[in-house]
Amino acid sequence: MTTTEATGAAADPASNSTADEAEATADDALRWLLGTAREDGDGGLAWTATPSDDELDPTLYSGTAGVVPVLLEARRHFGDDRYGDAALRAARSLAAALDGLEDDSLYGGLAGLAVVLRAVHDELGDRAAATAADRALERVRTRFDGTRWGDWFDLIGGNAGIALGALAAGEADLAVRALEPYLRTAEQTPAGVQWEAETGREARYHHVSHGTLGIAFALARVGRAAGRDDLVELARAGVADVVARDEAGPTGFLVPHSDPQSHPDRVERFSYGWCHGPTGDAQVFRLLRDVLDDPAWQALADRCWHTVTHSGLPRRPRPGFWDNNGRCCGTAGVLALACDRMAEQGDPPDFARLLVTDLVSRATRDAAGARWSNVEHRATPSTLEPHTGWAMGNAGIARELLRFARISRGADPTYAFAWPDQPAVKSPSPGGR
Repeated sequence: MTTTEATGAAADPASNSTADEAEATADDALRWLLGTAREDGDGGLAWTATPSDDELDPTLYSGTAGVVPVLLEARRHFGDDRYGDAALRAARSLAAALDGLEDDSLYGGLAGLAVVLRAVHDELGDRAAATAADRALERVRTRFDGTRWGDWFDLIGGNAGIALGALAAGEADLAVRALEPYLRTAEQTPAGVQWEAETGREARYHHVSHGTLGIAFALARVGRAAGRDDLVELARAGVADVVARDEAGPTGFLVPHSDPQSHPDRVERFSYGWCHGPTGDAQVFRLLRDVLDDPAWQALADRCWHTVTHSGLPRRPRPGFWDNNGRCCGTAGVLALACDRMAEQGDPPDFARLLVTDLVSRATRDAAGARWSNVEHRATPSTLEPHTGWAMGNAGIARELLRFARISRGADPTYAFAWPDQPAVKSPSPGGR
């Protein structure tokens, strides 16, 4: 096996066994993923959200665009060009899908495809991918109505995500244009500002995926890159609103899913993952620490981590508490933050090992490879079909397992593909705090 250049950190001997399990499971997960690929008829590779689906899914959230990053990760991690070849073929199918995609967003549309196509060019030198990325962003640019791109106004489906995608793809001017409407649409609150996440929706979301913190993340990152202090200050105001809603201080950090509570019949008031909980909140505080050059923000990230590690996850004490293995809403997303902290803060690997052990134990493994089934306790049967993509399936999980293996061995903590809404580690601190 070949890994990327070591950082100089000494590998933790206690993590070696878990790292080996993580790597082997990721290897099996990649085998299953490649086995579920579909030929698109023109030499490309594409994926559906689940193997039983008939319709190809090109998106970053659940489809082909979300598979490409783990292929790039595997190529660099294992030094195996077959993953690069698969990524090139996947890029070909993404380019072919552009004209039929009406969604412009980061996670469900053209902005996400543009980011991934640009990454394929940067990593593998594929000029056709770069040309397709430019074409995708030009379509996004022309479909902007001056305020938004449809009903959603958040990171997953709206302006904030499109801005992050545009910035990642080298289009800073489009990123700024996407964010300027937040200046005039912000709703004042007693502590700061918030926004309507979707046209006509009464609930105000607070976290990364659909809420205030996701918008603040984009405002801070793009604002600093473009020299727009007004956007950075608006990010501060959004974060101030969310911080004022904390119900776990002073040692923890826990903010409700939304107010008024969205779908109280099927969504718990508090979540703990990336999408609606302190795992994702901590990523915003990490960014603000770096953007504002202020270590005080790290204290809030630490409080988020205290809440996550004392919540009881990845145990599943009751239906609906923690039923997901994936990157968006489950264990793999928490593992991403655990690895960030190991690389940046010199955190001990104990909790990360717990997460990896849980993921390994929950994998279904056979001759086809490894995959994971999430649980929907309100459905019968409650065990769901395995997903392929980034958010809920193999692509998102395998990527984090490979990174854990590297960090545990003292190797490079960075990813082959930098995700638009996860800050890069500031500076690895293998010697601890």
